[in-house]
Amino acid sequence: MGNWLNYRIYIPIGMLLALLLSSMQWGQEHAAKSAAWGFFGHKRINRVAIFTLPPEMFGFYKEHIEYITEHAVDPDKRRYAVKGEAECHYIDIDHYALPGQDIFDIVPRTWGKAVEKFGEDTLHAYGIVPWNIQFVKRKLQRAFENKNVDLILKYSADLGHYIGDAHVPLHTTENYNGQMTGQKGIHGLWESRLVEINAENYDYFIGKASYLKRPLDFTWDAVKQSHYALDSVFNYEKELTKSMPSDRKYSYEQRGNVTVKTYSKEFSQAYHERLNGMVERRLRAAILAVGSFWYTAWVDAGQPDLNQLQHTPASEELLREIKELDAEFQKGVSKGRACDAD
Repeated sequence: MGNWLNYRIYIPIGMLLALLLSSMQWGQEHAAKSAAWGFFGHKRINRVAIFTLPPEMFGFYKEHIEYITEHAVDPDKRRYAVKGEAECHYIDIDHYALPGQDIFDIVPRTWGKAVEKFGEDTLHAYGIVPWNIQFVKRKLQRAFENKNVDLILKYSADLGHYIGDAHVPLHTTENYNGQMTGQKGIHGLWESRLVEINAENYDYFIGKASYLKRPLDFTWDAVKQSHYALDSVFNYEKELTKSMPSDRKYSYEQRGNVTVKTYSKEFSQAYHERLNGMVERRLRAAILAVGSFWYTAWVDAGQPDLNQLQHTPASEELLREIKELDAEFQKGVSKGRACDAD
């Protein structure tokens, strides 16, 4: 693993702040279309994760930081183009709950054993994000092995997205948008609104990526931590709603040329405070996990010399694929669970 185990990352503060602010502007302009961590949040996760990488990887990723940042949201766009994409973003783990048993003792961690127990149709119906992360990690590993710049960029961006999703509590429940408890809209509140308002105050200096000896177990642990946070996510919103009149819970804001109804800043900030740093903790954990998965894929590929791949732009074929994806996204017809109610 080279000298990375003894390496400590030192990032010029001015450089990092400038990069973060540039992504913040895009996110604020497009937050109305947010999904999962919001377009803004997913971009932030991928962008900052680059700064957790060792020197052997940092040069290549820094050169392509705009691509990896901008295309952090491609998997959400792909929901509008590819049937079966939506299930890759979540797992409704509580669907498998049995009285008196821990859900995470019921669902096998490996794909093969889970298929044996529940069948592929059931697994796909209730989400496959833990296994999809392993699938995309292997794709990234092969891309490193083949020194394929297009696929390294594509799968790095995609992997960051799915890992980010696994760190969101509402991606681990059938009640993903509060639709079962009279809290419809909580998805966008937790994942997008709170991040949009507070992101500039979060601490992004999180240390270095590390090699993951058991990526599947690491992923399941992240899902478990997300799921165990759900009680607070739902209960604090419910308590706050009871204590605040609806005319203070919601407000209207101008987003471009459109006036939209959204959670008021007063309600959002009160909710954020009750969560006591939960959103920031999950965001920071996601960032470090993304960097660690990239690093692990690179190590497992034999640590290819990425300096040889620098100054190689994305191909016309990849750019054409992206253009086609954007066109499908603009049509606004999801081929699975809708992004805004993830």
